[in-house]
Amino acid sequence: MEQHKISAMILGQFLGDAACLGTHWIYNLDTLNAEHPALQGFEAPPPDHYHANRPSGAQTHYGEAAYVLLESVARLGAFNVADFGAHFISHFSDPGYTGYCDGATKGTLSNYRRHIEKNPSRPFSYQQGADDDQLATATRLTPVVAAHLNAPELLVIVEKATRVCQDNDLAVAFMKAHALLLRALLYGQSLPDAIRQTAEALPALDARFGDQIKTMMGAALYDTRGVVEATMAYGQACPLAQSFPSALHAAVRHEHSMHDAILATLGAGGDNAGRAAMIGAWLGAANGTEGLPANWLKKLLLKEDIERLTGELCKKIAAQERRSSAV
Repeated sequence: MEQHKISAMILGQFLGDAACLGTHWIYNLDTLNAEHPALQGFEAPPPDHYHANRPSGAQTHYGEAAYVLLESVARLGAFNVADFGAHFISHFSDPGYTGYCDGATKGTLSNYRRHIEKNPSRPFSYQQGADDDQLATATRLTPVVAAHLNAPELLVIVEKATRVCQDNDLAVAFMKAHALLLRALLYGQSLPDAIRQTAEALPALDARFGDQIKTMMGAALYDTRGVVEATMAYGQACPLAQSFPSALHAAVRHEHSMHDAILATLGAGGDNAGRAAMIGAWLGAANGTEGLPANWLKKLLLKEDIERLTGELCKKIAAQERRSSAV
């Protein structure tokens, strides 16, 4: 595996999120265009915004959770439910945390506190996340896929990573699709081919939702509409049944330009940060570090830390591969 593609996948996820910080969750496109008449990405949040206390180049709450997961996986060289779960709970329940908390985070913290109150002597499983079918795990999954890329149990690990904050079967099904798509891209398939391969595999992997997600992926792949028009049709909102096909469509329309794909989904409003995190991950995995927008990388405040952690993770992955090949 070419490590530069893993690095680009992880950096792309964070770039997509940060690029949309100041325009996040503006659903009315007239309002979006009036407040930001010349969209360029990395707009600063206005004073009345969800992320008003964060400067341009910072992450949304999605990216902040993604960083917690990256730290955990990079330190251990693998995904560990208890390690990530404990650090997630600690980070987002800290009184010093002043960022936004989405439904998945609030529900997970509530479930954790309820468990501690009722079962103080029994360890928490960190598999009792919120009943949430939105974008939380989709915006942070890349290091889990990188660390377990060749593992036969990849999808089992993906399910565990999802249920930390999203104990929801539909979210799990979408995250299996997300992981398989990333794996196919990392191994050199084009985005259209990776979508087709992933879509064909889903019905056998998820009897309940596989056919539904397969249909969504096929529709997004062959949809010739512009990104704004298609996103308005599929949906601008956070639920994965809307955001996943909307993001796929934008990525396919601009598969050779992460900059153009993210800027297009940014201009479609709604939960653009969540969609852009997925798009950045897909196109980073597809196109490698050469496809990362250089001017945006300079604006990413956590760039050096993300690169350092990703480098640590890649070293651990390489060491594991050497051990496996020596057996």
